[in-house]
Amino acid sequence: MQKLLLTGASGFLGWHLCQLTQANWDVYGTYYAHAVDIPGVKLLPVDLTDFVALKQLVQTIQPDAIIHTAALSSPNACEADPEASYQINVVASCNLAGLSAEAEIPCVFTSSEQVFDGSKPPYREADPVCPINRYGEHKAAAEAGMQERCPTAIICRMPLMFGVAPTAKSFIQPWIETLRNGGSIHLFTDEIRNPVSGYAAAQGLLIALEKASSILHLGGKERLSRYAIGSLLAEVLGVPETQLNPCQQADVKMAAPRPLDASLDSSLAFSLGYQPKSIKEELASLKAVL
Repeated sequence: MQKLLLTGASGFLGWHLCQLTQANWDVYGTYYAHAVDIPGVKLLPVDLTDFVALKQLVQTIQPDAIIHTAALSSPNACEADPEASYQINVVASCNLAGLSAEAEIPCVFTSSEQVFDGSKPPYREADPVCPINRYGEHKAAAEAGMQERCPTAIICRMPLMFGVAPTAKSFIQPWIETLRNGGSIHLFTDEIRNPVSGYAAAQGLLIALEKASSILHLGGKERLSRYAIGSLLAEVLGVPETQLNPCQQADVKMAAPRPLDASLDSSLAFSLGYQPKSIKEELASLKAVL
């Protein structure tokens, strides 16, 4: 089988990719801080910000393709430590693109909806980037740098993702735990996203690897506020919606500003065969394991 180098295998999206790729790829997954065991995947510790180590890794494995999901993905963490964010989110990404170009292999990069300011949604691939936080700035810089180093690099802008992975949590688990224990949660009514499950997102990345060029948006088909997502979750769990407390972004002080509506127009991905299920369907299928 062909070899796939997957960075960030211990992360939420990386774990889902590991599950989907094993049937058709010989998967080599990297991790940094959190050692994991994923059956069927060769896991390797590496500091992606160490170019010598990164180059040696690529030369040793000689992969046929790279999917780069590793990142410092918390906007607040990026705001608090911009240098760490820059090194992993920009420098390491551009170096991987350069190594992909040298090896003449495809490289798929997971960017973010956060490259947009939220003022003119839904966003298409050709819309100019306009980030309002450090994380978005660094993802936008990585997009440009990677395409300069490797013109064939595929940039996948990812939406809010949810689901279950043994190696990492998504935003949905704390909500479920609180609601099942009878607690209440505060949810924004004015922050709009088009979320997808980790499984759907991973499928989208594999479609991008096979069929896409340049930039591809992998958002879901529904544009929902966090409160609306919470309402669907309450319905699936059979808990009272009164446990949800509506609020607005302005009510919560955050280190990093967030776009109000960063939803993506993913028509191009849909035309290539990307078909995420509805949020309610996905939540219902996750209920048994959440």
